[in-house]
Amino acid sequence: MSHAPENRRYLVAITGASGSPYAVALLRRRIGEVYLTLSNWGRMVLREETGMREADLAPLVDKIFSDKDLANPFSSGSNAFDAMIIVPCSISTMAKIAAGIGDTLITRSAIVALKERRKLVLVVREAPWPTSAFENAARLSREGVIVIPASPPFYHVPETLDDLVEQFVDKIVGVLGIEPQRKWRERALGAAAERDERSLEERQALGLADADEATARNAEADSAAPEGD
Repeated sequence: MSHAPENRRYLVAITGASGSPYAVALLRRRIGEVYLTLSNWGRMVLREETGMREADLAPLVDKIFSDKDLANPFSSGSNAFDAMIIVPCSISTMAKIAAGIGDTLITRSAIVALKERRKLVLVVREAPWPTSAFENAARLSREGVIVIPASPPFYHVPETLDDLVEQFVDKIVGVLGIEPQRKWRERALGAAAERDERSLEERQALGLADADEATARNAEADSAAPEGD
């Protein structure tokens, strides 16, 4: 299970691009204090792809806000949050943010994240991309936005569709500083540490470790000695 940092506040937005199962899986991880907004098309795609309605997500979040509510607290930079994640993010939403258009709660909150230098993560789902999408992604990336194409990994050899979704969500939580459920070849790190420990034991058995310590002490003494005139 992901280990979420305590007392972190996140804004999660769902737009009309395909990929709403990623959003649902992210919300189910209970990563902290979470506020949710869905665009009109985001609600429709959520229903089509998962069979869920906006109300079904209410138990997974602290509160759901209307995307039309520009009087929302998060329309102002005075209400801090640790990160905003738009998942999935349509290329139209990305284009509006890149152009500085904040005409909905989703785009306005993203503009707030930019101006306040807060973490903004866009999980963009579109294929193929038009040139304008690459240009918008590059512009936002230069502003510090993390743009993640919605392309799930296969190197963990997922056995089910849920496995594939969860492994991609690991990518999202990773950029938030949250420990993912699975890591690539993590056992190799343990093996490396074990080899280091075994190497030290072998050197001690040969009496080389003591010689290394003596060499280190001599070098330290030499560096501390005063220089001649």
